[in-house]
Amino acid sequence: MVDRLSYTHGPSAQELIGETIGANLERVTAAYGDRDALVDVPSGRRWTYREFNADVDRLALGLIRDGIRTGDRVGIWAPNRPEWTLLQYATAKIGAILVNINPAYRTSELAYVLKQPGIRLLVSAPSFKTSDYAAMIDEVRGQCPDLESVILLGSPEWEAVASGTGGDPDDLAARGAELSADDPINIQYTSGTTGFPKGATLSHHNILNNGFFVGELCGYTEIDRICIPVPFYHCFGMVMGNLGATSHGACMVIPAEGFDPAATLRAVQQERCTSL
Repeated sequence: MVDRLSYTHGPSAQELIGETIGANLERVTAAYGDRDALVDVPSGRRWTYREFNADVDRLALGLIRDGIRTGDRVGIWAPNRPEWTLLQYATAKIGAILVNINPAYRTSELAYVLKQPGIRLLVSAPSFKTSDYAAMIDEVRGQCPDLESVILLGSPEWEAVASGTGGDPDDLAARGAELSADDPINIQYTSGTTGFPKGATLSHHNILNNGFFVGELCGYTEIDRICIPVPFYHCFGMVMGNLGATSHGACMVIPAEGFDPAATLRAVQQERCTSL
């Protein structure tokens, strides 16, 4: 028996996007390369679309060089930082499945979400608020047989993979050519209020169109600057925030690592945000 995908659709004045997330980013970069793509207010770092896409490609090359294959699960455990967003798009470009991990998880929840989808590489912040992520990872790592590598943001290992040094651009182009918009690209977990969290597997098609049509309803264009104080690990942040912005050539603005009302309002004023 052959597995087949099933679609249902109704009349619409706007067609669904049939691209992968990587192809969509390439197309938007070609159109709006000199416009702001990402601003991290806490660190003062900022990227144009051309710079952002180049850094995404370097990270993608580093992941390929380090053996990450199409379909491999790559976990991200971090608050809202530019590296989270770069990894979101880099994994999409190589067909790896990004697994979002709630920054508030304790060790039992972390162990479950590392084991259940078979995460092979975990990218993590060293710590956040009162949580020592590095120590928590060390505590549960022996329970996770699929977990081969852990890279902490800011470490020499992160700088090496993010640089893409030694990667072959032809490998990235070849990987992208093999991908389909219907490929799985992201796993998001429920809150787990009735037991352990349940993972929902989403495709390029799912989340790119979700973000794009939310942006359409908001009237986004390339002149918009979108302040995103909601967490990236949830679809509100990474889909309606990040993909809603990049699918329209708009700018993503990170006001703080975690929700901070005063920092959010300062970011809106400083960066002249048009959407919050």
